[in-house]
Amino acid sequence: MESTLQDIKQTVVFKAPIQKVWEQVSTAEGVSEWFMPNDLKPVVGHLFHIQSPFGPSPCKVTEVEPPNRLSFTWDTDGWFVSFILKELGESTEFTLIHGGWKQADEIVGKAGEKASIIRDRMSHGWTGIIEKLRKTVER
Repeated sequence: MESTLQDIKQTVVFKAPIQKVWEQVSTAEGVSEWFMPNDLKPVVGHLFHIQSPFGPSPCKVTEVEPPNRLSFTWDTDGWFVSFILKELGESTEFTLIHGGWKQADEIVGKAGEKASIIRDRMSHGWTGIIEKLRKTVER
């Protein structure tokens, strides 16, 4: 039996205090600057939408632990995203986890492509998105 794809996990260190990073990853305005337009509120159970290239993606906040963790479900394919922050003095360790992947050959609905292709594309995409977040918090 084929197993599900591994979570995307990326960890970086920003030269910015944890509170500044938290504001950028836990508010609609902050997330819009480096990711996509949205109506996020850091409240467990809050239903919101991310405006992706494929149209609005329904999301739901599942965890909020200021200033260390925010998690939400993303779209209708079982994905979840977590932003995990750890204070390192004047810097912040930021970890992104994008999980909930299906089996490699399963088709992802909106994209109409295999999960393995979408996962690879999104893993590379997150690298660039996290660099946009870096520029936002380190300015």
